[in-house]
Amino acid sequence: MDLRKIKKLIDLLEESNLSELEIKEGEESVRLSRNVSGAAPVVYAQPPATPAAPPRNDEPVMPMRSPVDGPTGGREPAAGSALPPGHVVKSPMVGTFYSSPSPDKPAFVTVGQSVKAGETLGIIEAMKMFNPIEADTSGTVVAILTESGQPVEFDQPLFVIG
Repeated sequence: MDLRKIKKLIDLLEESNLSELEIKEGEESVRLSRNVSGAAPVVYAQPPATPAAPPRNDEPVMPMRSPVDGPTGGREPAAGSALPPGHVVKSPMVGTFYSSPSPDKPAFVTVGQSVKAGETLGIIEAMKMFNPIEADTSGTVVAILTESGQPVEFDQPLFVIG
């Protein structure tokens, strides 16, 4: 991976609210992270190789938390943040989401609009490249979960198609 790409990744990390970014290209990979002041470090743990002994009846059972609970501090998501029923289209990359091809054009889709598989729902700009986000199923757009111009993370829900 050449130095220019790494510099662009550093710029992308600095412009976003991400604390870590990892990119793999074939055999090469780059992992960038920064220490966010005031934030607790995230610890990634491997699951035990052997099953744990069952708790005794007099021991309290603690709920298991995964490393992804870190951003919420282990709290359950707010009741209002539940996704509506339907197929969720998630972001395939980190970047900036745009709902239209340019600021003076209408949005690709709106809530209530019927879409077909393969139809463009929005675009994500990553490293100065615009990547279309396509519907992977046909149906009606039930929800648009992010606003145009907002940064998105990998695997972040963007749309719900019913």
